[in-house]
Amino acid sequence: MALHKLLVDDFDVETYSLFAIHCTLEDYRVAYLLNKQLQVNLQRKPQDLDFENPNSSFSIYEWEDEKQRMIWNLVSNICKKEVSIANTGLLFETQSSILRTHNLIPEYKKVNYLLKINNDGNYIDETTIIHKIQEIPQIAAVFSIDASQLKSKDNLIFN
Repeated sequence: MALHKLLVDDFDVETYSLFAIHCTLEDYRVAYLLNKQLQVNLQRKPQDLDFENPNSSFSIYEWEDEKQRMIWNLVSNICKKEVSIANTGLLFETQSSILRTHNLIPEYKKVNYLLKINNDGNYIDETTIIHKIQEIPQIAAVFSIDASQLKSKDNLIFN
């Protein structure tokens, strides 16, 4: 009897470009500046992303370009949450707080935002997008990320 193998990896290969953005602005300001510079229409989604830790959430903006058949996502990579800790066992009960930092992509801890463009097999001129983003004075740096090298690329599945 013949043995048949079905390779699941061959069916659903998502193609996208991923860009890292360094800046100190709030997420809504970054989305506004990208909308203005790249002629896109990123809008905040009603639900934030929360993957592994219920105490962390990452803001996400999305725009579906129906003309080019692309989906643009801007997502924050850093989430800082204050956690309160009660100190007991002393004469007086005290509370202290610790600021914890969570990253969507832990391999890039210093990156503030990620711009993901699902291109559905269409061509994206990454160098032009990088040059346009670099023209924004409030953004310190932007570069392309090879998503195939990421260990936490499952965190980039938004839908």
